[in-house]
Amino acid sequence: MLVPQHPVTSSSMSRHALGLITLAALAGSAAVVSPALAQVDAKGKAATPTTAKPADPIKEAATYLDDFVHYVRIDRFDLAKAYGDALLKMLPKPYGTAEGEGKIKGSDLLKILSDPAKLTGFEQAARNGLKNPELEAISGGLLKAYETSKLDVARKPEEIERNIGLLSGTQRQRLFGRDRLVFAGEYAMPQVLAAYLKRTDPTLTAELRTVMQNLGRQAVVPLVTALPALDPASQEQVADVLGDVKNPTARPFLYDLHKSSASEAVRTACQRAITKIDGTFDPALNASSLYNNLAEGYYAESLSLTSFPTEDSQIVWAYDPSIGLVMTTIGTPVFHEAMAMRAAERALALDNTNAAAMSLWLASNFSREIDTPKDYANPAYGTDRKSAMFYSVAAGPVASRRVLARALDTRDVPLARRSIAAIATTAGPGTLSETDGRNALLEALRYPNRRVQYEAALALGTSQPAKAFDGSERVVPILGSAIRDAGAKFALVISQNAEEAKPLESVARGLGYTILPSASSLSGAEAGLSDAPGVDLIISRLGGNATEALISDVRTNSRLGAAPIMAVVDSETAAAMAGKYGRDETVKLVRTATNATQQAEAVKQLIETAAGGSVTSDEALAYQSKSLSVLRDLAISGSTVLNVSDATGPLVTALNDPKTPVRMEIAEVLSHMNDKRAQTALIDTALAAKDDDMIALVGKATASAKRFGNLLDEKQVDRLRKAAYAAANKTGEDRGATALAGLLGAMRLPNEKLIPLVLGTK
Repeated sequence: MLVPQHPVTSSSMSRHALGLITLAALAGSAAVVSPALAQVDAKGKAATPTTAKPADPIKEAATYLDDFVHYVRIDRFDLAKAYGDALLKMLPKPYGTAEGEGKIKGSDLLKILSDPAKLTGFEQAARNGLKNPELEAISGGLLKAYETSKLDVARKPEEIERNIGLLSGTQRQRLFGRDRLVFAGEYAMPQVLAAYLKRTDPTLTAELRTVMQNLGRQAVVPLVTALPALDPASQEQVADVLGDVKNPTARPFLYDLHKSSASEAVRTACQRAITKIDGTFDPALNASSLYNNLAEGYYAESLSLTSFPTEDSQIVWAYDPSIGLVMTTIGTPVFHEAMAMRAAERALALDNTNAAAMSLWLASNFSREIDTPKDYANPAYGTDRKSAMFYSVAAGPVASRRVLARALDTRDVPLARRSIAAIATTAGPGTLSETDGRNALLEALRYPNRRVQYEAALALGTSQPAKAFDGSERVVPILGSAIRDAGAKFALVISQNAEEAKPLESVARGLGYTILPSASSLSGAEAGLSDAPGVDLIISRLGGNATEALISDVRTNSRLGAAPIMAVVDSETAAAMAGKYGRDETVKLVRTATNATQQAEAVKQLIETAAGGSVTSDEALAYQSKSLSVLRDLAISGSTVLNVSDATGPLVTALNDPKTPVRMEIAEVLSHMNDKRAQTALIDTALAAKDDDMIALVGKATASAKRFGNLLDEKQVDRLRKAAYAAANKTGEDRGATALAGLLGAMRLPNEKLIPLVLGTK
């Protein structure tokens, strides 16, 4: 495809005329090696292109950037988008979107924008573009490309070394050097700390101390990582810097060193730094508890503990006395878990009775597994370490109950499921014991997520409790629901009017959801929820304030509190709400400009992150089989705490469906239930079946009759006799007749009921 380009030499053709080139052609510019100049007629239609000499890639990119700025200024956002997209396709990832190396580098983009006037125009145009839905993604991409390029240059070791050298120069050079080092952030710390600890140049040392103070929180973790391994004189120096920064992240490390150091000077420096941070020094504070508090902050993914919240990777630090600070980049999705585990480990090293730190470490380890991208090798968790489940099971059910309580409180469905699995592995009489004044496993029975309910009920059913407990009446019905409804998906649409609701309902229906009655508010939807076993998805289309109110109402609703929410909002509302819900994995903000395909993809992503994906057919079958196994064991044991008869209704409903894949397993459970409805359903289903299915079902009914005798009404007995009579009068060997005769015999009917069969009379 030929792509329009400006010639390197001047042309009489106006920029606007060039901009009227077919946008589709421009969008393919990244694939073109030899660009061509297209002529346009008065109506703006592309005419026969004329060949031009290949443009210099940097000049070509500069032209695209100028055109982007120009068309934003004149409100031609379609053309601005096309030229901005063409520029991004020249830059390799992560700066742009080019596959492979790209035609220019990030450093080339910096050269293009080295002119202050050009840079000002670009930044203004890009920020204006962010306000336009059509141009938002391209403008954001261009700004990110520029900022990423700047950071890359500033973070290069040779650039950091050069800027450290400037700190010994003129006042202007020192100011420039400080600014560039602060811009480099945490990445500058290995060289900054090494130079600071040399103490050969008092002026340079003072400047470096100012740099670290200006770096603020980005200096803290590298400094506290180095702190324990330094000599006492260096520990004093670092403690003083931490006091200058006044960031509370340093507190556990300073209290830790204060207690462990044999140097009075170091202890004094730690006390001095803590006083600057807290305003006071408390010798009674427990460093183990402080580390645990820090681990909680990391686990919560606090922005105050995240150096680069908009970047794909963060840094974890180590210190080697022979080479200094060692940085390792780690993916942002697993960074907070790594740091939480590290802080919890130190808490446990100082106090091996710190139960809170143990459960937090287990939760963080589970979250690490949950958040790890596919095929990602986590540098903070070696392949020689066991799975998170290994440690959780080894820690015992009490620690796992604490993890489950955390999961329920934070509405973390994947974590809840893993902690329940750990509890179930060691389930026994202690399963119903309270931990910290609560029993999270019982709370899980009421948690508004069906997976969590199913798995909690399975764990409780497997433990076969000997004593009644609050909530015991819910266990068996939940297991029955798992047999009947495990594969079903229910969606609720809340919208201001029916016309807006219909396309959203179509999106959910296309993904296999059963649509519940829609409404304009949550309170208006309540009445339609009574027959559904749960709500797996909520889609809303409301105004900004109404959307926030809905999310708040859902989260405090005992029936819906964990339901994933896809909120369709306008661009302005999405931007306003992004800060509040951007890190909430149970909420997905989708712009009104998206189409049905994009909305369906957003639903899939939301369900995957919030609930581990939809229940698959294999998973539904597993829930059914496990639930049936537990119910069968309860029925055989004759449990008086968990009454299997409470599941009769769902079991009978499922039995009546010939397509149920676990039909015979259901019949087996019913055959162990001393319940008239169970025996009636077995015989009704058997008489309606044919061939081998009939024989197998008659066998289950026979087993019921053997155990509990005849529980049938007279009318049903007569129906059974007639079926046996009809089978007996068929010619030839008939296994079905023999099976039915065996069922009659197991019923222990009186002779007068059997004489017609013997005599061959009706």
